[in-house]
Amino acid sequence: MFKNITLSEIKQLENEVSYQPNQVSSKTIAQNKYVSITLFSFDKDEEISAHKSKGDAMVTILDGKSKITIDDKEYVLSKGETIVMPAGIPHALFAVEKFKMILTVVFPNE
Repeated sequence: MFKNITLSEIKQLENEVSYQPNQVSSKTIAQNKYVSITLFSFDKDEEISAHKSKGDAMVTILDGKSKITIDDKEYVLSKGETIVMPAGIPHALFAVEKFKMILTVVFPNE
C-alpha cells in the first residue's frame, strides 16, 4: 500500500520532497518485502556512500544531476534519466548539483 502521498490525485513527484541545506532527505511512499519506493532530495555535494542492496534498485532523476557509481564505474545522470543498480553490487550516489530522484527497489522472492 502507498503511504505519505495522496491517492487519486495528479502529482509532480519532484514537488513531493524538498531540498534541505547540507542534507539528504527522503520520503517513503511504499514499502513491503517485495518493493520499496522512496523519493529523495540531495543538496549539492551530499552523498550516500558505497553499499549493496538485496534487490535491484532503479533510480530515476526528477531534478538536477547526480553521479552514480556502480561497481567502480561512474555514470552522470540528469533529469529524466534512469539507471538500474543490480542487487549485490556496490553502488554510491553523489550530488554533482542538487538533485531529486525516485528510488524503486525490487526484492527477490524468497
